Amino acid sequence: LSMCSKLCYAIGGAPNQVAGSAASFFLQIYLLDIAHITPFHASLVLFIGKASGAVTDPVAGFFISKSRWTKIGRLMPWVLACTPFTIVSYFLMWYLPPFVSGRVAWYLTFHCLFQALTTLFQVPYSALTMFLSTDQKDRDSATAYRMTMEVLGTLIGAALQGQIVASAHVSPHCTVNPSVNTTDSWHDTPSIPDPSDPLSHQVIYMIAAGVIAGVYLLGIVVLFLGVKERDDPYALNSDRAIPFCKGLALTMKHGPYVKLTASFLLISTAVQLEQGNFVLFCTHAAGLRNHFQYLVVTILVSAAVSVPFWQKFLQRFGKKCAACGISWMIPFAVMLVTIPNLILAYFVAFVSGLSIAASLLLPWSMLPDVVDNFRLQNPHGKGHETIFYSSYVFFTKMSAGIGLGISAAGLEFTGYRPGICRQSDDVILTLKLLIGAVPAILILLGLFILLFYPITEESRKETKLALEELR
Repeated sequence: LSMCSKLCYAIGGAPNQVAGSAASFFLQIYLLDIAHITPFHASLVLFIGKASGAVTDPVAGFFISKSRWTKIGRLMPWVLACTPFTIVSYFLMWYLPPFVSGRVAWYLTFHCLFQALTTLFQVPYSALTMFLSTDQKDRDSATAYRMTMEVLGTLIGAALQGQIVASAHVSPHCTVNPSVNTTDSWHDTPSIPDPSDPLSHQVIYMIAAGVIAGVYLLGIVVLFLGVKERDDPYALNSDRAIPFCKGLALTMKHGPYVKLTASFLLISTAVQLEQGNFVLFCTHAAGLRNHFQYLVVTILVSAAVSVPFWQKFLQRFGKKCAACGISWMIPFAVMLVTIPNLILAYFVAFVSGLSIAASLLLPWSMLPDVVDNFRLQNPHGKGHETIFYSSYVFFTKMSAGIGLGISAAGLEFTGYRPGICRQSDDVILTLKLLIGAVPAILILLGLFILLFYPITEESRKETKLALEELR
């Protein structure tokens, strides 16, 4: 693969991460503090939205596996067809409708649409890795390019959204020293803008949505013009396409795939909890409401610049060994929760970025190895690639949706009140648990399961040689 092809492929994945990052970091606080819906309803929007995206995964995998080859490939038409609808649904997801009673239904509808449409993009796009090259090093390299650009996309999305909407969450009256003014009115002062202000909060969020929608469109154009999808590189004349249901049953029995998926669905849930609650934690529990956008950027810059490091690390020491880097965020996150210091917060953000980069790169680098291993055990079947990718995305999205839903419901249970400067002690404790203890437990459980993942560097080489003989 040429560097240009790898770069264009990587750029194509960035827009999904730009939009997804903005939603991950800011949608929960937007629903609570701007749209003013209850934490319980916000938890429903977040969970059902993620669940709709997860349910769409196997459905997308089924229809894509039935697709015929066209002049631009079998996967590329799906990527192109869903893009305009994705942009519209994303834009409307940040729109504040003039009615109040139906706002929950509005956000639920467009969040579900956005998640489902991004799935229709993500499944064929990620499966495209298997149709760029038959060489493992080429695929690993393309995956590293893709992860670097996706982390950069995450950075761009969070930075754009954070810089544009920061003024919607910074209120001068919230900087009052509570030891000086301890009246109830200080605690209950809402941070809602003057409706006559032309740059009111909802308009600011719409501007951010429009900018990110433009980035989305640009990335898809680069992907289409710069990447050529090759016909099934593993196919033999005697091969027969595996029926989707049969293929799904076989993947669920494939030991390496089950262990990889179980491990990273726990790890990805931990990362989603960190992303979904980080802005709320900085705003309400750590006294860092004026710094949250810069801390988010620090996390993502650290993640972006460390992806090449992790790629070199896993090439030299192996992919299972590189997984230890995911655990680095645990002690520092616990320190931030117990000692909410500004300098420490930036250091924690930097280390968290390193861990997040490893958690993003490793599963997508290991999944092609699992597909190769399955191919070797089922030498006369084809069309299983999209089954693996769609079911993997299904499980990770479903687990993340459950995690985010439970976290928002926890805030409702402990008495979160939108628009006030200072939350109750129970809410602050809940945010600390969602940032520190819960992700730590999930990451440790995920890494423990990964110890039993059977594919080693030696077995990868043996599989590569065996597939070359098969071809």
